[in-house]
Amino acid sequence: MLVARGCDVMGGPEPRPGTWRSLVQRKLKGEKYPKCLPSFPLIGSLLSLRSNLAPHLHFQNLQKTHGNLFSLMMGPRYVVVINNYQYAKEVLIKKGKIFAGRPSLVSMDLLSRDGKGIAFASYSPTWRFHRKLVHSNLYLCGNGLESLEELICKEVSSICTMLEQFVDVPLDLMTEVTRMVTNVISMLCFNSSYEKGDPEFQKILDYSEGIVDTVGKDKLMDLFSWLQYFPNEDIQTLKRSIAVRDSILQKKLEEHKANYNSESINDLLDSLLKAQENLKNNNSPIPRPHLTDDHLMMTVADIFGAGAETTSTSIAWIILYLLHYPQVQTKIQEEIENNIGYERPPNISDRSNLHFLNATISETLRSQPVAPLLIPHVALADTSIGGYTIPKDSQVIINVWAIHHDEKEWESPETFDPTRFLDTEGKYVHSPSPSFLPFGAGIRACVGEVLTKMQLFLFIATFLQHFTVEVPAGHQLVGLNGKFGIVLQPEKFKVQLKSRKAWKDCVS
Repeated sequence: MLVARGCDVMGGPEPRPGTWRSLVQRKLKGEKYPKCLPSFPLIGSLLSLRSNLAPHLHFQNLQKTHGNLFSLMMGPRYVVVINNYQYAKEVLIKKGKIFAGRPSLVSMDLLSRDGKGIAFASYSPTWRFHRKLVHSNLYLCGNGLESLEELICKEVSSICTMLEQFVDVPLDLMTEVTRMVTNVISMLCFNSSYEKGDPEFQKILDYSEGIVDTVGKDKLMDLFSWLQYFPNEDIQTLKRSIAVRDSILQKKLEEHKANYNSESINDLLDSLLKAQENLKNNNSPIPRPHLTDDHLMMTVADIFGAGAETTSTSIAWIILYLLHYPQVQTKIQEEIENNIGYERPPNISDRSNLHFLNATISETLRSQPVAPLLIPHVALADTSIGGYTIPKDSQVIINVWAIHHDEKEWESPETFDPTRFLDTEGKYVHSPSPSFLPFGAGIRACVGEVLTKMQLFLFIATFLQHFTVEVPAGHQLVGLNGKFGIVLQPEKFKVQLKSRKAWKDCVS
């Protein structure tokens, strides 16, 4: 018969850090631990995690009885769940390096070739080196943000021109939006882009959907790695999707190697190849970061895949909220008309005047954080959170959803209200509460935050300058619950575009 242990179990050999036995031995020394969900041998707290709710919502419910900081056993792993910003910022900022590890989970290890790249790699000299290379390539090459704005505006203008052909008919807008976002990332990573109907782009859409729908979904497989060797539809879908992704990336890598010129660096992959070449020619006895082809491919995969997926998902949520709240759309369009007009497209300097648009973007990111649980962190040493002991190797989950819906920090948090990001004079306030963490924080904050914010602003501003978006006649308005996966996506929906008369009169 199973007996609940509250994370306690005794006996056996010298325990590994972060396991039941090690926790009990430390508790006997008087150390203070977060309140733990009932746990059983082998299965841990699995019975307490059963719920029809998505994990971020279930953790939010458990917060009511177990507090802002509680723990559980995911199989053999000790896990701490954080549901308020004070504890989150202690983990992300104050003790960012201590909590900069990543767990080894079956789905994430498959996706990242055993923790290579940036998103799923633990903190190390190699990780720091790759992140620095990515940041330099995204924001410091050429004319920096000026060149980046020019690239984004070109893609935004192209999609808005193309969308004129589909006015007044039901349209799956997000396919073309994803192509626009993908082209920006593809130019940065590979100095190439995709035309409408490109078969390789369709492969990207297909494999991205397979990854989003499976990574982190099968908790049992991630808890008990041996389950991956049994028939499992999700794991097969994930492996097929990764194989398609890797075939595309391998082709890009081979093309770049064939055309590589150290005097002509055009994109992120070129920069990584140059760094690889420099390391090979460096005979220094100082330990060097790893830059195998696998490392290069996984770093590019993180930027190319995650960057496109998260940004396009954020745009999807913004569009869906405009459908649910047409008065918000009208107010943004009035703001664009009063501050920009129709004789020129919006540019990034207009952010200082489009306060309500900025507020709407931020309120969408608060209401529907794309990564509601972030990527789990791991403690790299014995430490503490809020005075509670956190052993080395503990996994830490930060529930951004609960933090963004905390009634102590946000008035009526379930209500979509862009004005909460405006001051009494109607000026945009970046963060009316310190609990606003859509991109995480600290050393593991999203490296593409600046790029994503630029794309969201420039696309929505230009799109609403051209069009009004409506629910097509005969179509049901999709709800706001979303579909949980490695990112939180809205259900698929169609829109109907109306060309704005003022815009048409200006350009005709």
